[in-house]
Amino acid sequence: MAVINSIADRQEEMRGWRHLMHQHPEISYEEVWTSNFIAEKLTSFGIEVRRGMGKTGVVGVLRGNGRSDAAIGLRADMDALPMQEMNTFAHKSETPGRMHACGHDGHCTMLLGAAQYLAETRNFDGTVYFVFQPAEEGGCGGEAMIKDGLFDKFQMRSIWGMHNWPGMDVGKVGVHDGACMAAADMFEIQLTGIGGHAAMPDMGIDPIPCGAALVQSLQTIVSRRVPPLQPAVVSVTIFEAGSALNVIPDTVRLGGTARSFSPEIRSLLQTAIQDVAESTAKAYGCKIAFEWEPGYPPTINHAESAARATAIASHIVGADNIIANPEPSMGAEDFAFMLAEKPGAYIWLGAGPAKEGAMLHNANYDFNDELLATGASYWAQLVESELPK
Repeated sequence: MAVINSIADRQEEMRGWRHLMHQHPEISYEEVWTSNFIAEKLTSFGIEVRRGMGKTGVVGVLRGNGRSDAAIGLRADMDALPMQEMNTFAHKSETPGRMHACGHDGHCTMLLGAAQYLAETRNFDGTVYFVFQPAEEGGCGGEAMIKDGLFDKFQMRSIWGMHNWPGMDVGKVGVHDGACMAAADMFEIQLTGIGGHAAMPDMGIDPIPCGAALVQSLQTIVSRRVPPLQPAVVSVTIFEAGSALNVIPDTVRLGGTARSFSPEIRSLLQTAIQDVAESTAKAYGCKIAFEWEPGYPPTINHAESAARATAIASHIVGADNIIANPEPSMGAEDFAFMLAEKPGAYIWLGAGPAKEGAMLHNANYDFNDELLATGASYWAQLVESELPK
């Protein structure tokens, strides 16, 4: 791989940063230790640091040689997940119930590696903003930074992101020229009947059969209402009812998620889920309360930016190792909020086969340190290409 030699020479240093961050995982909006660590590193590189955007976010500001007012942003996510790590290696999490199970420790390290190199060389004309974002894991940290003025205070013309991708070979890079991650919306439904003695179901209205029928009926939305060539998912993930074996409960609570890639299908899913829920409740004589919580929008690359990302990645891993338009993921990513505001692209960096099936969000997952120099080199060359001297 054509990684930058001086970055590759610091592989062990970067590995040390990554392992230290892995040992100190922090969940959404609690990334105090992490943001302190990142700010200290950026400062030691001679990079101006701005803090507090999106509560715990960090933005590094680096100006190159020259007078250009052009500027771009590079984004890495900082937060960990609220789960217990099962790994036993030396750099395992030191915080119970917290784990870097998605590789955000590696993402931050790659961006720090690029920042260190660019601060030393400054072989670009313009300004680069190193955006370290909190709360990607369901906390809408990207949106929070935007609301706090990310794009108003830092006038960047484009924004760029990346994610390690287990299951894709090391040395491969996946780039989409459109949607790469799905929208993720949530729904909650409460069905209310009339509880009573389990031996006398005729004396009340049992919401459990209604809930069971609703779970089945919701599965027909994708198969019968969504056009067959449009990807969509409706998953019921919560079904709560009852507290005793001989009591019919008054209520049943259901909840789940809907995933899609287009605004039209996203709207269709919301309408259809509510329609099916209300119709089913009426058929069983239950009352219903329905709540829809819009989540992350789909992550959609801008075609021109995707082409430029492909060209840069090709210099590093070779054109034969670029996977153009791999199957998009039904997972969601709040970098979507940034791409909805600014041109840019989000790439997948192949991380190799997962250890014993330990994919992202698995208690045995660990970021592949082999990617550090590759990812940092991609960031550095992207800056030098987007902001030429």
